[in-house]
Amino acid sequence: MSVEVRERHGTREGGLEIRRLTLRNLGAIEEIERASYPTPWSRSMFAGELTKPASISLGAFDGGVLVGYVIVSRYVDAWHVMNVAVHPRERGRGIGTTLLERLFEATASDVRRGYTLEVRVSNEGAIRLYERLGFRGRGVRRGYYTDNREDALIMWKDPIRPREPA
Repeated sequence: MSVEVRERHGTREGGLEIRRLTLRNLGAIEEIERASYPTPWSRSMFAGELTKPASISLGAFDGGVLVGYVIVSRYVDAWHVMNVAVHPRERGRGIGTTLLERLFEATASDVRRGYTLEVRVSNEGAIRLYERLGFRGRGVRRGYYTDNREDALIMWKDPIRPREPA
């Protein structure tokens, strides 16, 4: 199954341009990642996801500057949200919501796959965001995070059903 994301010029939403990430974006991705997480992904992890055919990597650009991203991988029964980050100085603008909504639009034709992710149990802001977008807690991975052995909440969102014509 092929998932199409407009790549020409991306899409503009709320002053942001949403488009696919490329290897040219690695430096900016790493900057946001280091500012966002205590145990950031390595450059090679990002490069692997950016070039993997079963992944979708979207970036939010403001004035040509990357301010946030979402990376998902396609598995048999789910789109696994691998990484979402918004630069700390850009948070509170709805960028994470916009990225995830754009992901849902891009994958809406894939009615067999839902969405899953793990989030730190202490990350209440992210959990609220995911719940607003239709994710629900489905379990806990004990000691999931290597930096402090914090548990991860496993969240799931059912596949998006196509809208019926009016």
